[in-house]
Amino acid sequence: MEKVVDAEGLKKVYEQVVAVDGVNLEVYKGEVFGLLGPNGAGKTTIIRMLAGLSKPTAGNAHVLGFDIRSEIVEAKKYFGVVPEVSNLYDELSAFDNLLFTARLYGVPHSERRTRVEGLLKSFGLYGRKDDPFGTFSRGMKRALTIAAALIHRPRLLFLDEPTAGLDVVAARSMRILIDNLRREGVTIFLTTHYLEEADLLCDRIGILVKGKVLTTDTPDNLKALAEEESVIEISFKQLSSKTVEGLSARMPQLKVSLANHNRVRVSGGVPVDVLEKVIQYSKDEEVEIDEINCIKPSLEDAFMKITGLSPTIMAIEKGGGK
Repeated sequence: MEKVVDAEGLKKVYEQVVAVDGVNLEVYKGEVFGLLGPNGAGKTTIIRMLAGLSKPTAGNAHVLGFDIRSEIVEAKKYFGVVPEVSNLYDELSAFDNLLFTARLYGVPHSERRTRVEGLLKSFGLYGRKDDPFGTFSRGMKRALTIAAALIHRPRLLFLDEPTAGLDVVAARSMRILIDNLRREGVTIFLTTHYLEEADLLCDRIGILVKGKVLTTDTPDNLKALAEEESVIEISFKQLSSKTVEGLSARMPQLKVSLANHNRVRVSGGVPVDVLEKVIQYSKDEEVEIDEINCIKPSLEDAFMKITGLSPTIMAIEKGGGK
């Protein structure tokens, strides 16, 4: 398979802080590759180095076959970048921002207006095309910044937290757009701290913690790492702490915990034996069972197993939740 990104030993040190620590990455043509990790893990720094916005302290990489240290100017003609902070102009209208970006990228004059209008319609911004960028909401600014990165129809697109700041509808539209771009043969390199988003979008995922890539694999293979023990979830009509205590007493060797919405989760053991004990408990204590399910591991389970971190750390936004 053709490598679109090939990084070896990438390292970035700011004064005494190691932001990226010897990262090796391979991204293949036509795939959606996701770099998953909590904020502060080094995701943005990696994109900045690959896109030529920051020089590596050590190591090197090739992007679309170009050396990022010596050939980055040529490489930039063929990839797009959606930066962490928008690089569009507040005083220009949405239309003029995209038109200006099209000129910068050398889009043929005869195609500029058609491409600009098409992108504005795709992102639901056509009705605001004449309004200054500075008057847009955070989500609308994010959407227009992504549109600008697509104006020259790049072969590779770097997306740093693509759905950050978008409302539910815009985020769904963005996921559809990413999927459509993949179908068209565009390679996507995205960063995210949303576990569900990574699972939905990515062909392969690299898990990044404290500047190091701990593992890289498909979502299914990562989830399989967490499938070492059975997990059964029981939904009760009425649930109390006594239910958990009672089940724990009958299965002391297993982990019994509360889940959401009147559910108890039992991890470990032989499923048939667990079900027998749960049903017997419900009869003895006259606690009615609504539903019993065998739970497949999620990417959240895999993340916890691989990193040892709680998934709640992934929900923490930059700047304290802004």
